[in-house]
Order: sequence, then C-alpha cells, then structure tokens
Amino acid sequence: MAKPVVLTDTTFTTELAKGVVLVDFWAAWCGPCKMIAPVVEQIASENEGKMRVGKLDVDQNGNTAMKYGVMSIPTLILFKDGQPVERLVGFMPKERLMAKITPHLN
Repeated sequence: MAKPVVLTDTTFTTELAKGVVLVDFWAAWCGPCKMIAPVVEQIASENEGKMRVGKLDVDQNGNTAMKYGVMSIPTLILFKDGQPVERLVGFMPKERLMAKITPHLN
C-alpha cells in the first residue's frame, strides 16, 4: 500500500523527474489540509504503480511553494515528467480530484 512521500525543498526536483506525481502543498495548522489528507492517502494507495504522491509542508519548505506560486492551501499540483499539468486549490471530494487527475495517467 503506497503512502505519500514527504517532500522537501532539497528532494523536490529529484522526486518529480519521471512519471506522474501528485504533490499536496499543506501545513499543520490548515483545517482544509487536514480534511483532504485522508483523501490524498486513498489516492496514493489506489493508484500505486500509476502515479506517486508527495506531501510538501509549506511552512518548512517555502522556497518550493513560492516557486510554484502556491498562495493558498491545500493546493494539489499534478506533475508529469517534472512539469505541472494540473492545479487544484482547496478541499474537494475524491471523485472531483480523480476526474482532473485521471486524464493525465495515460
């Protein structure tokens, strides 16, 4: 069962180099981030082998959050071969997230 990988400013670029990676930009104090966390974990588990999932704490890794223009959290950015292809801001149900993510998995 795949779990989200903890990302940092240092490891971010390396982790995104190949394939499809969903990154959850979050913070410990953020209520909606806590609400979406189990959804992100489910997506990681159910899509093992199709994509990887990472979590980046914006309070501890501000450089990466700034680089990608993350202004509010939670923000989920889907990367394909290192390039952002989809941006989802705020809490949303798993079905809506997967509707945006699935077209990029092929």
